Amino acid sequence: MENTEELSPLRITPTVRALSSALRGKREDVPGVRVFPEPEKLWFKESSAKNLRNRDFLSPTTMLNTLYADGQVPPAVMSRVLSLRGSGVLPVSGGEVMGEGLRVRVDRAAAFRTVLAGGAMEYLKPSRQRQGCVVINCPALHPKPTTPTPDMLSLGQLRTVLLADHMGALLRRQGFAVSYCPILPQDSDIITFLRTLGIDWPTGPADRTNEELEEKIQEALKGSPYREKETERGQRAGGGRKAEEGEDEGALRINLKRVFQEEGLLGYDPSLGTCTVHRDSVSHLAQLEESTAECTVAMVTALHVTSCQDEFRQQQIAMLWRASGATHTQKHLVCGPVKTPGSQLTAAQYLQLRRGQMKEASEMKYGDQVEGQTWDDIIKVMTSATVRFELLSTVHTSPVTLDVQREGGVSTKGPRGGVFVMYNCARLHTLFDSYQRGVEKGLYPEIPEGSQLDFSALKEEGEWLLLFNYLIPFAELLDQSGQALDCEGGGARVNIKTEQICKFLVSLSKDFSSYYNRVHVLGEPLPHLFNQMFCRLYLLRALRELYHSALDSLNLPPIRQL
Repeated sequence: MENTEELSPLRITPTVRALSSALRGKREDVPGVRVFPEPEKLWFKESSAKNLRNRDFLSPTTMLNTLYADGQVPPAVMSRVLSLRGSGVLPVSGGEVMGEGLRVRVDRAAAFRTVLAGGAMEYLKPSRQRQGCVVINCPALHPKPTTPTPDMLSLGQLRTVLLADHMGALLRRQGFAVSYCPILPQDSDIITFLRTLGIDWPTGPADRTNEELEEKIQEALKGSPYREKETERGQRAGGGRKAEEGEDEGALRINLKRVFQEEGLLGYDPSLGTCTVHRDSVSHLAQLEESTAECTVAMVTALHVTSCQDEFRQQQIAMLWRASGATHTQKHLVCGPVKTPGSQLTAAQYLQLRRGQMKEASEMKYGDQVEGQTWDDIIKVMTSATVRFELLSTVHTSPVTLDVQREGGVSTKGPRGGVFVMYNCARLHTLFDSYQRGVEKGLYPEIPEGSQLDFSALKEEGEWLLLFNYLIPFAELLDQSGQALDCEGGGARVNIKTEQICKFLVSLSKDFSSYYNRVHVLGEPLPHLFNQMFCRLYLLRALRELYHSALDSLNLPPIRQL
């Protein structure tokens, strides 16, 4: 059991649970206990550099006063807290009750050693693997009736495409089988556009059709118990009135309200009512059927990633699919609008604008060297990063406001999203290139095994902040999108913290940049300084891999030089 505890990756959530259990104990074990607050409210993980100078976790005085009649922590409880251990639990070095509450400090040298010397890869992937298949459906890319072009795509629709791509990468990391809908014509303008953004959307022959599957769905809808009968149509029309101009009396209509009411589906718009089945709707359903047919597992979830303007229409499609006999779980991930005050741009115009600004900013900083295929590739990735961070860093239900004035430009300096993140990732690659050149010149030895290092040399406050706020929590951050899909019930909409990876990377870059500007990592080639230098290189090597892992969930390749 001890070996299992030592080998388990350190996690924040198990540590907070263990601290809560130690503080609460059993009612009969702790005299004077009054009530038991919820465990997750008993402790707070600190994150600010100021608070991390004297504590890592805090149980506030208000909680202690709730737990204990006199607000004093009994010695037996204090002993349990200070001797805390368990699978995934951070080692405790000390603690005391102060004015702000019971504060606990982690054994930082032990934590550094466990994470860095033990191999940081376990901290760069989800803490658990899930099962099931997710079909990510992007209504913005469906034919209406022809395949959309980049000039037809609005910025709000582009936001849904980028979010669908991001969700697919996140869910695959967690073990889900992921397929995308619709399949787009290969070599089409929209595929070329998506590839410019680094999106690898599935394609098929330009002349492919789903006629047989569409006919099958049409027949299923004709035989659906939710099909509106002629008598119902007459009653709805007010007692046998003639058809209004343009209304096809023989049209196939489905009562969508009955679908969600009788099947107990929550969160659908009560005004859905009765819907006429048009060909583009059947085509949409055929694409969904084709995508779900690729799933080889029983648990299938369709995730419709749509804009708020298209949400009503997508709920109609979802209920039509249900009426045709589909029983898959369906969830709707709805995006708020994208606003561009003073301008109206299509997705193609927006990408062209940002690319031009990125090229101009690079030329201003790097001069004549900005030419050739290498720089074209760098500008392409940096432009993609800029666009993704602009459209994905906001809570998905909230509006995004973009500055698209042509004189604005994209800065390569300052903490401004994607460019700043990619720049700091490149700094890490430059650092290790410099170290390797030093090794080749005989200035530095090769990095030794972690077991040979004394990680207590990592005393700079920025070092602990990078480990405690970023490396250790990252796996639990990756878990969250899968957990949201796992939650049953809750209605048609699903709310996932899709903005967190972007915010995480920007915050990481700010703290890393501050540390890197303050600390000279590659010191003088003196043997007595090597231990600290190697410990820092272990930390920064793990951070480099953390960048790669987080960027991979955005389908962004790292920039290795700037």
